[in-house]
Amino acid sequence: MKFKIILFFVVLAHTVSAQSNVGDYRNNLSKLVTFNVKQQSVRSTLQQISNAGNFYFSFNGKLINQDSLVNLNVQRMPVRNVLDEMFDGKVDYKENAEYIILRYAVNHFTIEPENITTAENLYLISGYIVDTKTGKKVKQASVYEKKLLQSTLTDDNGYFTLRFKGEHQEVVLTASKETYRDTSLVFLSDIKILPQIYSDPDKEKGTLFSNAIEDLGISKFLLGSKQRIQNLNIPSFFANTPFQASFLPGLSSHGMMSSRVVNKASLNIIGGYTAGVDGAEVGGVFNLTKGKVRSFQVAGVFNAVGGDVEAAQFAGVANYDKKGVKGFQAAGVFNSVDGRVEAAQFAGVVNFNKKEAKGFHAAGVANVVGSNFDGFQAAGVFNFTRQAANGMQIAGVGNIAFKEFKGTQIAGVFNYAKKFSGLQIGLINLADSNFGTSIGLLNLSKNGYKKLSFFANDVVNANFALKTGNANLYTLLIAGKNFSDTAKVETAGIGFGHDFILGKHVALEAEMITQYVYLGNFDYANILMRFQANLELRVFKGFAIFGGPSYAFYNSNAPIGSSEKGYRQQIYPVKHREFSGNNQGWWGWNVGITLF
Repeated sequence: MKFKIILFFVVLAHTVSAQSNVGDYRNNLSKLVTFNVKQQSVRSTLQQISNAGNFYFSFNGKLINQDSLVNLNVQRMPVRNVLDEMFDGKVDYKENAEYIILRYAVNHFTIEPENITTAENLYLISGYIVDTKTGKKVKQASVYEKKLLQSTLTDDNGYFTLRFKGEHQEVVLTASKETYRDTSLVFLSDIKILPQIYSDPDKEKGTLFSNAIEDLGISKFLLGSKQRIQNLNIPSFFANTPFQASFLPGLSSHGMMSSRVVNKASLNIIGGYTAGVDGAEVGGVFNLTKGKVRSFQVAGVFNAVGGDVEAAQFAGVANYDKKGVKGFQAAGVFNSVDGRVEAAQFAGVVNFNKKEAKGFHAAGVANVVGSNFDGFQAAGVFNFTRQAANGMQIAGVGNIAFKEFKGTQIAGVFNYAKKFSGLQIGLINLADSNFGTSIGLLNLSKNGYKKLSFFANDVVNANFALKTGNANLYTLLIAGKNFSDTAKVETAGIGFGHDFILGKHVALEAEMITQYVYLGNFDYANILMRFQANLELRVFKGFAIFGGPSYAFYNSNAPIGSSEKGYRQQIYPVKHREFSGNNQGWWGWNVGITLF
């Protein structure tokens, strides 16, 4: 069985060929620049060159000392020559679109073939990679053929062997390693070797890919040491192919070159490691993708992508994307995106987005956005937005927006927004500034109501109410007691009100209150609803008086005489109206003071 699997990948490897390098070559290295710098840092000088040539530099800051000082007087000199003079030939460079990629390459080596064998549909080359300065053999250097996507690493003695099947007019071997300049050598079909002055036409082409996938903890476990060395040695060569298949990273139709190839279709039995997907990728357990994913990606356990995702992405456990996502994501446990999100996200536990996000996000536990959010969030426990949010949040426990929120927040327990405009529904609604409408037991904000009212009415002679919210809508938490030796009444309830502001010192309060009436026992449900309109006069800051008419509806199935001794046997007045279903109604009054 093992032999059949290996044979399958060998056959695939020789039926698929590279189509083209990835990247846009714009010849920035040949642009002419003019400038004069004295005792300026490398960082500042590179910035001047990039401004003059209208491009950008990309490099590893750990390998190039950006603070060292430079003296240059350049008059219409190609960028390539300027860089050679700046770095004394110790830096290698490649181009990609608007970038020039700098790579520290102080050393030089050469390819020394030892054995070249040709047979029918077979080409074998072996030899050594040798440091030109020291003459020592170079170990763990990558030796590869770009078009055929065949590669190997030199052993501890600097020795390599490569085999190629098929008819090829020429084979171009390239050697690459960190801190060394790339070198190439051409082997023609009649075993003639092109002189060492051969210049690789692709040597200044490159593609800008991050090492985000290699840096992941789980990737360090899944990728072999040879695969990681290969990625360090060949940072900027990528190609396109129509199809690849793999059993595990490194054991694939492209061998160790799999992470340098963008595929139209990719099938990974257990898992694979590719440069990108421009079509569809399926992984039995996982997919590791260095660059961009487009169209479709699915994995039994997880997908990890170092570039942008413009696709439908599915994973049994998790999707992790280093850059942005556009499209659709679904994961059994979590989706995690470091870049911008414009997608529908579904997760069994959590959607975690470090930067701004748009779309529909649903999670079993939480949706977390590290920047702005625009869209709809639904979570079993909470929704969290670090910056501004616009849209709707629904959560079983709470919604949190640390900056401005415009829209609707609905939560089983609490809602919070620093600056709120819209509608909040929850037991507790909090905001630093509330310009909307909040419905809940407590609605607290710095610019909102925190009023204490003491009042009497036709039913209870001592009532207390806490008013929170704002003029648009406020909530009243009410408790009352009728102090009497023979007609005691105790009440508790909740109400809602709206203030019609008539002037600086005058307002009209429209309120609806629902109360439970306690008459000495809980044997009967006694429910009192009051609709009241109070004219409020503000006497001075922090003190107002109010009063007005009310109309009450009372529902109780308690027969007359069922109240305990000392409690009122009948709370409605003699003049009242009977309604069906044990309901009575009557006009009453309300008067009191408010402190705020």
